[in-house]
Amino acid sequence: MTAETSPVIHRITTLDLSYQPSQWRFAEERRADIDAHFALKKIEKPKIWNGRILLGRNPDFTGDRFSAVYFDADFASFLAWRDWGFPHRDVFNGFGMGALRCSDSAFVLGEMGHHTANAGRIYFPSGTPDLDDISDGAVDISGSVAREVEEETGLTAADYRAAAHWDCVVSGAAIAMIRILNVDTPGEALRARIEANLARQHQPELSAIHLVRDGSDFTAAMPRFVTAFLEKQFSA
Repeated sequence: MTAETSPVIHRITTLDLSYQPSQWRFAEERRADIDAHFALKKIEKPKIWNGRILLGRNPDFTGDRFSAVYFDADFASFLAWRDWGFPHRDVFNGFGMGALRCSDSAFVLGEMGHHTANAGRIYFPSGTPDLDDISDGAVDISGSVAREVEEETGLTAADYRAAAHWDCVVSGAAIAMIRILNVDTPGEALRARIEANLARQHQPELSAIHLVRDGSDFTAAMPRFVTAFLEKQFSA
């Protein structure tokens, strides 16, 4: 996986993601630099927290199955790895996303708040998996998506119908596992509902809600793996 290649999309139905604790050479060798980098980031974004997150190794797409092995690392190491251009390409950032699709075919995306590590970026509800997403030795991406959707929008599993498949978008060092979540509500009405939920929160993760109906709604703040997924949907 290299940053220069165009995104590749695999449609799969089975996620086989195991968890095996292991060391990360990058985090060990660059510890002092990583800690200094995070200290500076903490000054810029006091709310960021150096918790444990999950990263993947050995991604494999065979038929309709995606398999990989995850391990846990500290967020400071992940942030430095990301900001320094993803050295040590034996590791990838594999995360789930809930692509909320309204009854009028509009997709709902959120803009990350200024206090977050991804301030200003616009994408579907998502989050890097963490230790809470491990169940019986496996990484539960479905559960991670449900949790992130509820935290960011207030919607629960009763509010949408999840597609049977995932579109795994491989883009550089990222693999976005995107699942369409169909909502029986028009776009403007759903946006108003989510905005009302955000208004009730003291410090919501999202600062704005965007509706995307076609390519003319794309902006530079949307990651390439998001626009690649949407291009596929609009051309279907």
